[in-house]
Amino acid sequence: MLELAILGFLCDTPLHGYELRKRIAALTGHVKPVAESTLYPAIKRLEMAGLLARETQPGTGAAPRHVLTLTAEGRAELRCRLAEPAQADITDENRWFTVLAFLRHLKDPATQAGVLERRLAFLRQPTSFFYDDDRPLRAEEIEDPFRRGILTIARATNQAEQSWLRRTLDSLRATGGA
Repeated sequence: MLELAILGFLCDTPLHGYELRKRIAALTGHVKPVAESTLYPAIKRLEMAGLLARETQPGTGAAPRHVLTLTAEGRAELRCRLAEPAQADITDENRWFTVLAFLRHLKDPATQAGVLERRLAFLRQPTSFFYDDDRPLRAEEIEDPFRRGILTIARATNQAEQSWLRRTLDSLRATGGA
């Protein structure tokens, strides 16, 4: 998820590490803040793989700034990761939001639609946070008001996302996607 966010934000515009960290935190920070000890090794790995380039520019103060840009290989890698996201990127809401934040970088509406269809198929599967043996429980079957609240909120969120996905898929199909 972190590498995808780095590639995605740098596809938007060149950034220095501090600004990149702020943008990643704005996207994912409420769930899992990005520490410098995590971000900078990831940047280094991507740079060593030839996916990022670093340019030193004069800083606003005395210290120079290292501006990161995406290479052609980095753009190709981003598109590959977006076109074929891992199953966890489809099923985990926070990872899904990271994919969704950069899906516009896939220029082919059919490929975009394929990713959205995977998420829609996942959301259509019966699921619950609570079970009676192997049977998922619905909100109406639970007496605990707090657990019932979890299921009620999850259902509403799921329905809203499915509605958005269907509308977006219809739009993509109208432009030749799938």
